[in-house]
Amino acid sequence: MPSRSNDPLAQALQRGTAQVIDAIVAVAASNPVVVIDGRAGAGKTTLSRMIAANWPLAGRPQLIALDSLYPGWDGLDAGAERALHDILRPHARGLLSTWRRWDWELETDAEAHAVTPALGVILEGCGALTPASARLADVRVWVESPVASRKKRALERDGDGFRPHWDRWAQQEDRHISRDAPQDLATLRITLP
Repeated sequence: MPSRSNDPLAQALQRGTAQVIDAIVAVAASNPVVVIDGRAGAGKTTLSRMIAANWPLAGRPQLIALDSLYPGWDGLDAGAERALHDILRPHARGLLSTWRRWDWELETDAEAHAVTPALGVILEGCGALTPASARLADVRVWVESPVASRKKRALERDGDGFRPHWDRWAQQEDRHISRDAPQDLATLRITLP
């Protein structure tokens, strides 16, 4: 996966994608589960999309962002629990399941999405990698990036909608990292500038 850019972030994302793709191939499963965690703005969403676009197996992976499951700005833990209950556990048991998207504007659950156990899953988001989810994941990724870079990317992406919640969200990330040590549960650690 050669780099088409001299941009350090693009190059790091390409290297990280290649590492994850290699790990997926090494699992030798038709429906592997990849869990990607890291703080806000670290690059999880971009990395997960690149992995999905380069998925090395038959069929398309089911790419699910915890941003779609968090029930509001205080919902990091609840979103991770919803993913565990509605996506990861049924998938591990070979069961078809559904999860409901959180409507941030209406502050309620929205439409349902199916998850088939026949296809792989990429679950990405802050709080995704816990001891419980680690037991169900074939590839576990922790994405790191400097605070200034993360904040710049997150605010460019989400703008003023995220700005007043940055510190509040960071406190939830701190609790998750202190309690769950996701960086230690990871099989791959990817550092982005």
